[in-house]
Amino acid sequence: MAASPAKIFEALGDPIRRYILELIAAGEQPAGAVVAAVQRHASISQPGVSQHLKVLRDAELVIVRAEGTRRLYALDPAGVEAALAWLTALTEPLHQFTQPLDALATEIARGKRARRTAAPPADEAQRNARHA
Repeated sequence: MAASPAKIFEALGDPIRRYILELIAAGEQPAGAVVAAVQRHASISQPGVSQHLKVLRDAELVIVRAEGTRRLYALDPAGVEAALAWLTALTEPLHQFTQPLDALATEIARGKRARRTAAPPADEAQRNARHA
């Protein structure tokens, strides 16, 4: 399922969740370490931090994996990419045409190269032979 920009930016609207993302962006973090860091940053309970982590998972901004009894959190590249794509569409409206235009440029270059390397037409070859 593709990450929804609406859910992503709704999740990013909370400063605690943004702080959690900053922590996790440094690398995969155990849930306990995330809770401890957030509690040092703000007055919040462990269930409160867990709820914020759930919102971030639902928005597909973080992923969680189990390792024994521990839960390890990491950034979800798909969610981050969805946010970047949405922002790019706002700031660079022609960005969606970049790849098709690149493909067109490649085809034009191939055509030019093919014409340069192709054997000259017979009448041109005869003309060149007469002038040599």
